[in-house]
Amino acid sequence: MTTATSSLDFGPCLDVSVHSSAGAGAGAPPHLENQDNYLVIDSTGSAVFLREQAGQRQQVANWPAGHGRVAVLDGMGGHGRGREAAEAVVAGLLEIPACQTLHELSARLDLLHGQLQRHFGCDPVTGKRPGTTLTMLELRFGKPALLYHVGDSRLYELIDAHVTPMTVDHVPATAFAMGGLLGEHEWWQQVHGEHRSQISQAFILGNAFANPAELADDLYELSPRNLPPYLYHLPDRRALELDPRAVYLLASDGFWACADPRAWLARWPGLFSAQDSAHAMSAALFAEMHSNPPPELHIDNLTAIVLRPLRHDETAAPLTAR
Repeated sequence: MTTATSSLDFGPCLDVSVHSSAGAGAGAPPHLENQDNYLVIDSTGSAVFLREQAGQRQQVANWPAGHGRVAVLDGMGGHGRGREAAEAVVAGLLEIPACQTLHELSARLDLLHGQLQRHFGCDPVTGKRPGTTLTMLELRFGKPALLYHVGDSRLYELIDAHVTPMTVDHVPATAFAMGGLLGEHEWWQQVHGEHRSQISQAFILGNAFANPAELADDLYELSPRNLPPYLYHLPDRRALELDPRAVYLLASDGFWACADPRAWLARWPGLFSAQDSAHAMSAALFAEMHSNPPPELHIDNLTAIVLRPLRHDETAAPLTAR
């Protein structure tokens, strides 16, 4: 099952598209459940997301004109109820009003995290709690975006031939780096040079950063207070000035779950540069995943939001993403 949305209105400054698929490639099971989700609220308050794997649209009441919100979520299937967890977070995000400060956004999301922990509880058989990643941007009109990140979905920035991760994965390798047990080269190799499926923190689930021996309820914010120096510039919660030269991609980890992620990501700029809209870029990325996937691709759900800041010469007339 695949969903794609192109009728989003972000005004003359942004071009945004979202696309989600249960899986890619000839080896994908025909009835693979899509446990990913997304939320896009455009500048008119029109929201798109998934419910029971089908695309939905809803008008958000009292949404301020010009404000936006984009989020990618990847439910943890291994802990059970992954799709339901991601859907519950999306439902919560729809109830959170537009936020103008990082403090307000963080406080509201931390509160939602606690509420959903109590709602889901732990599975009586396995003792496990469901979880989901959450990587999102709050798009304030005329101001830097606000980034909030939990888990191992990612935000990427693409400028010319460079593909730069803008988030730090919440995985064991990061915990080892924070404890001084892993150097810069080893961290980059383990996190961005190969595929590993473990995760150390997720929304609803909680965190194993504070104490690797047990799962704590609270979320553990990664910041310069606890990150190694080579990751200081990538805190989980920060203001982010969108570069008008760049294209931004929020995506779930099915996009780089392969033997050589760096070689695969190096193909992305060529795919995007041949397209003239966010919708065409996301379509080209998914087409490549389906027709020419990277070697040894691990079959997983795929969700991506492409966000393209528009240059001055592209804003002579208001532009709606095609």
